[in-house]
Amino acid sequence: MNTQTQVEAILAKHGYTDFRWIDPKSMVVAQWVRMKCMFGCSEYGKNACCPPNTFPVSECRKFFDEYGSAVILHFEKTVDKPEDRGPWAKQANSKLLEVEREVFLSGYQKAFLLVMDSCRLCVDCAAQRVACKNQLSARPGPEAMSVDVFATARQCGYPIEVLSDYAQAMNRYAFLLIE
Repeated sequence: MNTQTQVEAILAKHGYTDFRWIDPKSMVVAQWVRMKCMFGCSEYGKNACCPPNTFPVSECRKFFDEYGSAVILHFEKTVDKPEDRGPWAKQANSKLLEVEREVFLSGYQKAFLLVMDSCRLCVDCAAQRVACKNQLSARPGPEAMSVDVFATARQCGYPIEVLSDYAQAMNRYAFLLIE
């Protein structure tokens, strides 16, 4: 069984149908994404899986270039209030980690997940990677690895827009890197 067939079977088993295969070398990595983390995100410096606990932008690009294939997974969700996003993201990320583990155990030792939001495994994040209580499971989101999710999702034909209120549907994306 080839990689694509094997991974798609695992995704289907876990209920994922909205995904596309992409070349990790085509993932858009940009300095502006890091600047938005530093000067626009309340989690900067407070999350063990976010900058400054992740690679510099140039190293992020090198990391993605080490992979031969990836899956971008699309999630669409509307929440009633802003505080509903966190629990939804935590549940989705935990489920995605199960997929990553199964892909890994299927013989793809380099399988690595970029979660679709901040890590959110712990209620109170240790803020430093070395103090993280879930070092084996904690994963960065694509933005933490300088991925321009807007450009990358659009080049895959997926919808994504800046939202002006929580009544609008969110389009979120996770990436599973495979070699």
